[in-house]
Amino acid sequence: MGLWDKVKGEFIDIIEWLDDSRDTIVWRFPRYQNEIKMGAKLIVRESQVAVFVNEGQIADVFVPGTYTLQTQNLPILSTLKGWKYGFDSPWKAEVYYVNTRQFTDFKWGTQNPVMMRDPEFGMVRIRAFGAYSLRVTDPEKLLKELVGTDPQFRTEEVSEFLRQLIVGHLGSALATAQVPVLDLAAQQLTIGTKLAGVLTQELAGYGIQIPKFIIENISLPPEVEEALDKRTSMGVLGNLDQYTKFQAANAMEAAANNQGGAGEGFGLGLGMAAAQQVANSMNAAQQRPQQYAPQQQYAPQQQYAPQQPQYAPQQPQYAPQPAPQAAPPPPLPQQEQWYAAINGAQAGPFDAGALGAQVQTGQINRDTLVWKNGMGNWAPAGQVPELGYLFGAVPPPLPPMG
Repeated sequence: MGLWDKVKGEFIDIIEWLDDSRDTIVWRFPRYQNEIKMGAKLIVRESQVAVFVNEGQIADVFVPGTYTLQTQNLPILSTLKGWKYGFDSPWKAEVYYVNTRQFTDFKWGTQNPVMMRDPEFGMVRIRAFGAYSLRVTDPEKLLKELVGTDPQFRTEEVSEFLRQLIVGHLGSALATAQVPVLDLAAQQLTIGTKLAGVLTQELAGYGIQIPKFIIENISLPPEVEEALDKRTSMGVLGNLDQYTKFQAANAMEAAANNQGGAGEGFGLGLGMAAAQQVANSMNAAQQRPQQYAPQQQYAPQQQYAPQQPQYAPQQPQYAPQPAPQAAPPPPLPQQEQWYAAINGAQAGPFDAGALGAQVQTGQINRDTLVWKNGMGNWAPAGQVPELGYLFGAVPPPLPPMG
């Protein structure tokens, strides 16, 4: 091999990138100590952009296509180099390939619950998770702001930053949407579209766009979901009186079909019928005084007693007047319901007695955050004047011994 062949072998004739990683955003062409030959072929495929960097400065950007590297195809780089060694001289420059396709393997989720105020349930904690896609829209800004001199910039290097950015905007998006918790599932697409626009606007300085943002699920704490399930069950049952009669009828039919369990089924049916009869009797007893009360105006019929002496012995049975019923007492005053932050979670509601019991057991102290309807924010229990009496009987902590 001659000297010219050895020197010629150090020059690069073809520059291209075939991505097989599926998670690489920026890849630097491995030039090592070789020089790019004047007249070499540059291949830029669809969803790629080639960026030439000369001495730390971005020189030229090539969109998809095949190029022969001549001076007319490198106007900026030609100006920077000056070509003092002649137009056929090779040069050393770094070539970065930027992947401009959509990256759809990004996931997001809330590590901690997001607090929001619901018009029906009050303060609630929600969790959410989903996915989103990312696309590079400005390769120059991406190289300057995030990539730097990284030879292989991957999605994992930016995913955590984007997740924190998303969670930071999620609470604001849910609050400004003013959608009740029970209607969030129907508005997930609208909220996701809104978040995609907000994130794209904020990431414009990095040359990144969020084309798609998906909210896969929004969930409530387990205790709230359990309460909602009970409420749904009550709605499905509907009229409890009709449901009870239906259950009694089923029990009697089962007793007729099953001789071994006839006694139990029949007893259950009789018990339900007896309970129904007792309820009917009570209703009739309450309504009877009202039915006969208007007839009491005819009670002074004793003025006809001298003309009908034969009926005198029967009159005493009408003499007793029905005893007036006492007025029912007024309803008890509504007690205030308190919520407290115990062990990092919302607990309650507590009435005054239950709140005092929590103080006695040490679950709630002066520094515990509490809240009730009408308070703007959570506040330490010791700073709420209405709860001062709860801590008066609790002894302070012992002084250090020794």
